[in-house]
Amino acid sequence: MGEGRERRGSEEYDEVRQVEALNRMAGPVGDGSGDPSDRLRGREADLLVGHALARAETLRETLALVPRLADASLPLRSQLVLRSDRERLHCVAQLGFTDCGVDNFRVTLGSDHPAAQAVRTGRPVFLSSSDEYRTRFPAGPSCELKGHEAWAYLPLTTYGQVTGVWVAGFSAALEMTEGVRALLATVARLLGQSIERTYTDEADLALSQSLRSSMSRIGPGVDGLTVAARYVPTGGGLMVGGDWFDSLSLPNGRLGLVIGDVQGHDVHAAGLMSQLRTAIHAYAAEGHGPDAVLVRASQFLAALDEDRFATCIYMEAEPATGTLRIARAGHPHPVLRLPDGTCLLKHLSGGLPLGLNLGEDDYPVNVLTLNEGEVLMLCTDGLIETGGHDMYSGWLRVRNALSPGSSEDLDGMADRLLNAVVAPQEPGDHPQHASLTEDDIALLLLRRDAGEPGVAPPERRLFLTLEQDQARGLSEARMELQGLLHDWSSPDQVDTAVLLTSELLGNVLVHTEQAAVLRAEISGSPDHRRLRVEVTDRSDDVPHRRAPGELSSSGRGLVLLDLLAHQWNVRPEPEGKTVWFELDEDRTDLPA
Repeated sequence: MGEGRERRGSEEYDEVRQVEALNRMAGPVGDGSGDPSDRLRGREADLLVGHALARAETLRETLALVPRLADASLPLRSQLVLRSDRERLHCVAQLGFTDCGVDNFRVTLGSDHPAAQAVRTGRPVFLSSSDEYRTRFPAGPSCELKGHEAWAYLPLTTYGQVTGVWVAGFSAALEMTEGVRALLATVARLLGQSIERTYTDEADLALSQSLRSSMSRIGPGVDGLTVAARYVPTGGGLMVGGDWFDSLSLPNGRLGLVIGDVQGHDVHAAGLMSQLRTAIHAYAAEGHGPDAVLVRASQFLAALDEDRFATCIYMEAEPATGTLRIARAGHPHPVLRLPDGTCLLKHLSGGLPLGLNLGEDDYPVNVLTLNEGEVLMLCTDGLIETGGHDMYSGWLRVRNALSPGSSEDLDGMADRLLNAVVAPQEPGDHPQHASLTEDDIALLLLRRDAGEPGVAPPERRLFLTLEQDQARGLSEARMELQGLLHDWSSPDQVDTAVLLTSELLGNVLVHTEQAAVLRAEISGSPDHRRLRVEVTDRSDDVPHRRAPGELSSSGRGLVLLDLLAHQWNVRPEPEGKTVWFELDEDRTDLPA
């Protein structure tokens, strides 16, 4: 984003300087003793023309500015912009040459035509009268003759190569003096720069429109899973940048989902995004798992040697069970919305962004279960940070927009999220959080649909697996449990639940070599709910009650369960054991 502003500013400065030089060339302005306010107004006019040229978005807009560049004494009436290919000149824009439209101007480069001669020789052709035109080019009348008495054909160059011709038609005969020729050549040079940039911008826009069109054709999902997606480009003018999403059908009825963000917001980022999106789609279609897909994608991006990286999440979803297998490459964590509107930030293990090629392409697979009525939100950082938000305040904004309403209207939920980020703010909002679209926004929502009527599932669920090497896993588990209990009526019970869960998880991580599996469920109606927490490991060692010493590192967990849990026990499993406890919201007493 910053690079684009710097480049645009540099272009504006260069063109302002050239406009000033052009005005000095146009003729004497007196002895310098004129009214200073007139000189100031002239300077302001130079600035306005230079800025306008740098910001012109179409060729016609650029041509409309040319009369402000030329000397007012020149009877300039009409203009043509011709672009050359290997054999012909084609009209790409016209102003005033009503008979020389895009469809009816046909000139071959080998023909006896002044524009063709200008391309072949790289030199301008000046014709001061209609008699001179017919004398030098007698092959026949051309469309630009009608209504004009003098003409100038000036080659347009890009990087030293002639790419087209600017044709200027004058309403009266004009003596082509050295001063007039120099003036027109300078106008052509300045116009050529602006036209080439405008032409490039139009091509970039066409490319971005094509990319966005291909990205908008995301499927609705598969039986049992519904998908909604949205994309909002940055305010930089392109219709697509480096952000993308994708969905694909996998063998055995599975669904693949991808969301990612290539560094940068320019058309180059969009091109890299398209290549990377295609590569990931191909790797997934070959049957690779989420970790292997990201490893290959990272190697692919690094091999392009583009000095850019990308963040990404790739996920495989099982419709029948709601099982999600997710790999993450430096991308923002997803958000889980429970059926009652509770939103949990799901902390996933992950690896480095794609393309860094530091020899550490390791993307662990996270396994989650999406229950009926739950929605998983994947997004790029633009949804969180647009408007000057940091990750924390942006997360609060997302949560407040995602929580209300029913998950049945997934498209309405997606629109509500975007409106919270990009809609105009109310008067009095802090300017730091203005709703400027400073980054692309890509959004994916995945919902597991309700199955056959039956036993109602618990109101809320939490499922986590903590591996032995996950140093931050314990703090993240505490955060997610606090999120699950965000509206629990007793803050003391929330603290108790977090303390007991931390003890049980810590016991597994410290005293065994196994992973700890955490399950938490809330059931019942508000103010009368029950929290059940289970921690499972594959160790056969059964915990025993004992009085811990003052400096002991063990023995506290079961003592705390006795003191603080309303119910608890140990359940043997085919492999290992489960320690569980329950807290009742409507009980304020401690266990006897």
